[in-house]
Amino acid sequence: MALRGVALWTVVALLAAVAAASHPSCPATPPDSGATLQVSHAFGPCSPLGNDAAAAPSWTGFLADQASRDTSRLLYLDSLAVAGRAYAPIASGRQLLQTPTYVVRARLGTPPQQLLLAVDTSNDAAWIPCSGCAGCPTASPFNPAASTSYRAVPCGSPACAGAPNPSCSPNTKSCGFSLTYADSSLEAALSQDSLAVANNVVKGYTFGCLQKATGTAAPPQGLLGLGRGALSFLSQTKDMYEGTFSYCLPSFKSLNFSGTLRLGRKGQPLRIKTTPLLANPHRSSLYYVGMTGVRVGKKVVPIPPSALAFDPATGAGTVLDSGTMFTRLVAPAYAAVRDEVRHRIRGAPVSSLGGFDTCYNTTVKWPPVTFMFTGMQVTLPEENLVIHSTYGTTSCLAMAAAPDGVNTVLNVIASMQQQNHRVLFDVPNGRVGFAREQCTAA
Repeated sequence: MALRGVALWTVVALLAAVAAASHPSCPATPPDSGATLQVSHAFGPCSPLGNDAAAAPSWTGFLADQASRDTSRLLYLDSLAVAGRAYAPIASGRQLLQTPTYVVRARLGTPPQQLLLAVDTSNDAAWIPCSGCAGCPTASPFNPAASTSYRAVPCGSPACAGAPNPSCSPNTKSCGFSLTYADSSLEAALSQDSLAVANNVVKGYTFGCLQKATGTAAPPQGLLGLGRGALSFLSQTKDMYEGTFSYCLPSFKSLNFSGTLRLGRKGQPLRIKTTPLLANPHRSSLYYVGMTGVRVGKKVVPIPPSALAFDPATGAGTVLDSGTMFTRLVAPAYAAVRDEVRHRIRGAPVSSLGGFDTCYNTTVKWPPVTFMFTGMQVTLPEENLVIHSTYGTTSCLAMAAAPDGVNTVLNVIASMQQQNHRVLFDVPNGRVGFAREQCTAA
């Protein structure tokens, strides 16, 4: 590969959480306040998730691994979008295969126990690994026995009826569920307890208390599902936060919790460009938006209308997702963007790396790319478009086509393209907004 001369890439420096926490470059974590939570990238240099989440053997390996994760994520999102899928209040096996890219801190129970929760805008799930869970790879599970406010959800409740493969314990009359996917199986108790985020407490928060996990799908931490479904965090807190939140996602190179998740209407930007939310009745949790085109430099690239069209029956369209790291476009749309980028960077040989097919081993000038939505345009600077090496001059376009060999119909605007923007999700008013905001710590 033409990258043999590149000594180090940025992510080679990613450290294990314990080592990073003691490193002088990692600042003290700022406190959560009000309804604002600090956000950390799971792969950042000060990641709180530990060795497996924070360390990468090489930049090439990191790119290949993340491209694989994103491919699995796309398959998961595509499966959610298909008509006829039933809503489940607990995370599906496909979702549990993913490692989250962003986490926030929370507290569960009375007295409160500290947790890390993955931020996921495409999921309604609420699950947390619990003490005694066989096969759950977490060092700090939630201990229900230590919480005076914990209670099991009884059999026959609406929440129990909606769980995947629900079961009823003959001894406790409490609701459980089981889930299988590939070589993995999960067992959990449907539960309720007090969840504290920042300075607010959500009483009677419904979640799955994981008791057993086998195979490769065992989740390392809990999930804060910010989708629009009936049992998502957003729906469970509608009286408190009015179905509104925003975030500013830091770069994976950012130190510690420099991004923020802001819950509720208070403190949201007043002047912000917005586009309407689109509703898919078959998968109400996904945040669909109307993407109308892509501009490279000043040229609107030729994308077939069918590649961007919203179709609830097939799940086709464009979604915003915090759990995918690099934007994926359906093949015709990606080819049009890639070809115009290459056309504007003439004279330099193109190479590939880790699933990305537009890389250059010399210094080049990258054109800006603008995502065009109904009523809104978002122009992305180079930091949202290009992955750079720390030493040397190699850089890659940080987008890719949807996975090969799969009827993937979704365009996914991923976290790297959202970084350093305040992204507003205003469900009651049916809109999503973007405003530039710097939240990556140096």
